[in-house]
Amino acid sequence: MTQAPQAPARTRAQIAARTLRRDAWWRQPAINAAGLLAIVVYLTWASLVNGDYFWKPYISPLYSPCLTSNCAPGAGFHWVPWLTALTPAILIIGGPLGFRFTCYYYRKAYYRAFWRSPAACAVREPHARYSGETRLPLILQNVHRYFFYIALAFNVILTIDAVVAFRNHAGQWGHMGLGTLVLVINAALLWLYSVSCHACRHAVGGRLKHFSRHPLRYRAWSLVSRLNAYHMQFAWVSLFWVLFTDLYIRLVASGAITDPRFF
Repeated sequence: MTQAPQAPARTRAQIAARTLRRDAWWRQPAINAAGLLAIVVYLTWASLVNGDYFWKPYISPLYSPCLTSNCAPGAGFHWVPWLTALTPAILIIGGPLGFRFTCYYYRKAYYRAFWRSPAACAVREPHARYSGETRLPLILQNVHRYFFYIALAFNVILTIDAVVAFRNHAGQWGHMGLGTLVLVINAALLWLYSVSCHACRHAVGGRLKHFSRHPLRYRAWSLVSRLNAYHMQFAWVSLFWVLFTDLYIRLVASGAITDPRFF
């Protein structure tokens, strides 16, 4: 009489090792951590220094729109006279920073880089329990969809700044310098980062049961989906370009370098 085969035990594999991976899985989280730390340090300094952020017609994207009464002459609207203790950058940084902080890709980057949740695929995380983003404070990450629309408003403002940069220092139109090109690239990269976002993909094509009944939205969703494949690259390049734009304008405004004029 043959014995029936026994079913496999329903238990997890008992692997004591941290991971069975042989590659340098720690490299990318380490690079992300170093890059994010450097960005935080620069943003903190640039937002608090409150100087050399405007050289007509260029204004740093960290200080635009400049709303406080202590804006540099000609740089802002002076709509908020009672917040002179704050720099113009501190007043507005919550909008674009909130969009990036709650971004799906950036969540992955800093969760892995700083919280090791997990540090990499197939690498054991040190946390005994996992609740995802269903409890405070991480449940607040769901406001990302609303920060998306705030980010679009900032994109419009920075696009206007890029257009205004086609003036010369005297305010005459039809001129262009290297700073103009820097601001144009900055606006373009921010638009690419925003429209490639998962929230944008959901906004244009989410909750549709029949794409055939919405051909225009389907085309928009298809375009955003193709851009979404490069969202990580747009996230990093656009962020570093914002910092480069701020640095370039600071160097020009402080007199450290001269803005080359094309015409």
